[in-house]
Amino acid sequence: MAPQPATIIAAFEQSGIIPVFYHDDADVCCEVLQACYDGGLRVFEFTSRGAAAQQNFARLLEKKKASMPDLYLGIGTIKNATDAAAYTALGADFIVAPVTDPETGAYCKSQQILWIPGCMTPTEISVAEKNGAQLVKLFPGNVLGPGFVKAIKPLFPQLKFMPTGGVEPTRVSMDAWFEAGVVCVGMGSNLLNKSLIDSRDWSSLREKIMQTFAFLGGKP
Repeated sequence: MAPQPATIIAAFEQSGIIPVFYHDDADVCCEVLQACYDGGLRVFEFTSRGAAAQQNFARLLEKKKASMPDLYLGIGTIKNATDAAAYTALGADFIVAPVTDPETGAYCKSQQILWIPGCMTPTEISVAEKNGAQLVKLFPGNVLGPGFVKAIKPLFPQLKFMPTGGVEPTRVSMDAWFEAGVVCVGMGSNLLNKSLIDSRDWSSLREKIMQTFAFLGGKP
């Protein structure tokens, strides 16, 4: 059974940065996961975006169980309850969605697994809240911006927010988001640099993650 939602949310808040990644090559996925872990991150979102997604996720779960007992490994890009069930059966710790699908929310509630729906409007956020969401993914973050968070937070005082998409691995960008009131940020290619991954430069990738993680030292 997956950890309790409150436990995962606390881990998200403590980590501050949630790496978001997919690759067709399972060995590459494992190396990226290792770099993130060695860089200090303890939450990782793998995305269900390719034909090898389930088998590669299973490989990551094996790696986690073998050497990363304190890591929380979840699955992203889940748009329906059927896919949520498939990854829950594999052993996902949490479910992240690009949309707000009430059926997926109901399934996750029935399994006591954290559901993080994606929202772009106050109406979508309201629907997410009514269907049990506690942490909402604001997507795409580069379109919404920190100003959106400041505007909507007073409307939803019980919710926590995580922007994904467009968050830069710089102190200026991250300070702007955290000062606006988010509890963590999702970061894909801006953090997990494609050229470093293509060149298999895992030490440089780890260093970049450590440097970005260090920017959170003074987060509100």
